[in-house]
Amino acid sequence: MLGPVILAASRSDKMRKLVSAAPMTKPVVNRFIPGETLDQVVPIVEETVGKGLELTLDVVGEDITTPEQAAHARDAYLELIERLKELGHGTKAEMSVKLSMFGQALEGGHELALANVRPVVEAAAAIGTTVTLDAEDHTTLDSMFAIHEELRKDFPETGCVIQAYLFRTEADARRLAAAGSRVRIVKGAYKEPAEVAYQDKSEIDKAYVRILRILMEGEGYPMIGSHDPRLIAIGQELARRAGRKLDEYEFQMLYGIRSEEHLRLAAEGHRMRVYTAYGTDWYGYFMRRLAEKPANLLFFVRSMITKN
Repeated sequence: MLGPVILAASRSDKMRKLVSAAPMTKPVVNRFIPGETLDQVVPIVEETVGKGLELTLDVVGEDITTPEQAAHARDAYLELIERLKELGHGTKAEMSVKLSMFGQALEGGHELALANVRPVVEAAAAIGTTVTLDAEDHTTLDSMFAIHEELRKDFPETGCVIQAYLFRTEADARRLAAAGSRVRIVKGAYKEPAEVAYQDKSEIDKAYVRILRILMEGEGYPMIGSHDPRLIAIGQELARRAGRKLDEYEFQMLYGIRSEEHLRLAAEGHRMRVYTAYGTDWYGYFMRRLAEKPANLLFFVRSMITKN
């Protein structure tokens, strides 16, 4: 199976250097990660909003080894929020953050991550937007959910992500599907052992549908993170059965993948949010996008020939 191999490569310094140095890498990465700096991604924000789409912005980078690096990650998000304020796009763009970037894995990491992410959430709320806490590997989730719960006391629109391939997620979804919650459901993109996660694609898809039904029948705001046409159609049907209006849930897809589908859903009146990552530490993000669905390799190969 390609997925585990690609995930293993995402943690390899040797593979990082090899992939980064390959002449074919940069044009492919640029298709899916539109810039390394804030100045480079601002035109993408303007273009996306101009098409009637919304965004969630991710400053990529997870291998934090010092508190100083965690503070730098915090400041990068604060700079992003200030720029969104200047552009007047606070209501059209939210932020996605990985708590590992804010120091979660360091000594005293839970408290450090909470201290670093809180000013980001506060600044986002001040310009009319919010933050979603991305899910990482299963060992980090109890800390992430605890931080999410703490932040929601003052900033109730703070969102979080759940991963369909984990056995625990149906129970998490029931707990989270409460009034005012914002929950993004994805399949999952980390290498997880069979003791905690489904390994078979069909089982993951079935779990995704079960969990999405829980969210749609709940009182929160579901965010459907998928490029799978079948799951998108199922999401629409579950929303219809639950009596949800078009502004009571949304779809989210990655920048550079199925761009025409972004526009189609928006044209139908759906809220469509484009997950847009930028930054210099793009390697781990890039490799997980391949591992999420090895068929994404086709997207990357095709991107070198044509643009959808």
